[in-house]
Formats: sequence, C-alpha cells, structure tokens
Amino acid sequence: MTPDFSVKGRIACVTGASSGLGRAIAQALVEGGAKVVSVARRSADWCDGTSSAAISADLSDLKGVSDIAAAVADIFGPPDILVNAAGINTRQPADEVTMDGWLTTMDLNLSVPFFLAQAMVPAMREKGWGRIINFASLQSQRAFHGGIAYGASKGGIVQLTRAMAEAWSRDGIMANALAPGFFPTELTGPVFGDAELAAKNAAQTCIGRNGDLQDILGPALFLCSPASDYVTGQCLYVDGGFTAK
Repeated sequence: MTPDFSVKGRIACVTGASSGLGRAIAQALVEGGAKVVSVARRSADWCDGTSSAAISADLSDLKGVSDIAAAVADIFGPPDILVNAAGINTRQPADEVTMDGWLTTMDLNLSVPFFLAQAMVPAMREKGWGRIINFASLQSQRAFHGGIAYGASKGGIVQLTRAMAEAWSRDGIMANALAPGFFPTELTGPVFGDAELAAKNAAQTCIGRNGDLQDILGPALFLCSPASDYVTGQCLYVDGGFTAK
C-alpha cells in the first residue's frame, strides 16, 4: 500500500506566496501538478498565468476577505487547498505595543486565516475533500522578546486549527498547522541579519542548523495530499528539533 502524496489536479490558494515560505510551498504545489492562486500584497512575479496566477490584495482588510475568496475561485475554480502563509511580526516589546499594531497582527495572523477558510469551506464540503494548512510558529509554544502580539496570534492559530478540525473534518476537510523554525525569509530578516543570533538559534536545534526553504516542502505537501487523510487538528513543528530541547 503506497501512500498518495500527489496534489496533481488540485486547486490551491496560498496567501503570502510572493516570497519566503509561502512562495516555496506555492511553487512546490505547481511542480506537483496543482493549479495555484497566490494572494499577497505584492504580485507574485513567478506566476505564469496557466498553472499559477496572482491576486494582489491587502489581506489585513477583513471586510474584503469574502471578495478575495470569490476572486480566487473565479480563476481556476474553488480551491481544494488553502495555505494561510501570510503573516506579520511587528517585534514590539510589551511596553511599546500599540493598539493599531496589536489589531493588525491579530487580523492578519489569526482572523484572516479563519474568515478565508470559512469562505472556502462550502465548496470543499461539496467536493467532500479539502485541506487547510495554517502557519503557526515557534512562538506558538515559546515566548520571545518583542513577540507578545505575534506570539499571542500564533498561539491562537494552534487552537484555531484544532477548532477548524472539529468543525469541518467530518466533511472531509483536514485542518493542520505548520510551525517553522528559523528559515531565511523576509519576516526573519532581522534574525538572519545578525550572524551571531542566527548561529545561536542554529545551535539550539537538535540538528545544529537553521532551516532551508527545501525543508518545509515535504511536510507541506504531505499535509496538502491524500496521504494526510487521517491527520487533522495537528501542529507539525518543522524546526530541526528546536522545541524538543
């Protein structure tokens, strides 16, 4: 019995796919035979218009989420797969967090993944199959300096993922989360810009190095494929063993 890791013929929506982990996952889905719609503030310049397309949108505007979902479905059809990779980290110490910064963080990191999924679930339910992959974080479990708003949002993502699983898995829709360790992306630019800090983070993993973009692809494709038919409500840490130490 060979597990089915194929995403061929699937339709996916990936937020935050103009760069970083979102882009890497979106491109891997295309290479696997899926059609992918990128949703990000900046247009994804890698999209070819045939197997991949881009929508430029401000996801932090919750009032526009249902319109974004409809626009995504108009391109290749309603998505089977939703990857919520868009996010923000203001890196404000607790005493300096502003209300605007807090609300923007919660909206983009926590509220958008829910309302975008809610808008796409009816079509997944009709098909009897769907995948929702949220992005958690090391800060879903650990407290980092300057990460109180981000950490709160990512702690919420883990519970949101469980609640999504409880609500929708009986309809064939599996909801899981990926929690990346330290990967070189725009969001982690300040971390990798400090060579000493990057080396310190690498030393705290069981493997002894920080992540490469390639490292996220296997776990992501597993959660997007039929191979994960009996996996839901889980948070998979792809962190080289950082949280194991």
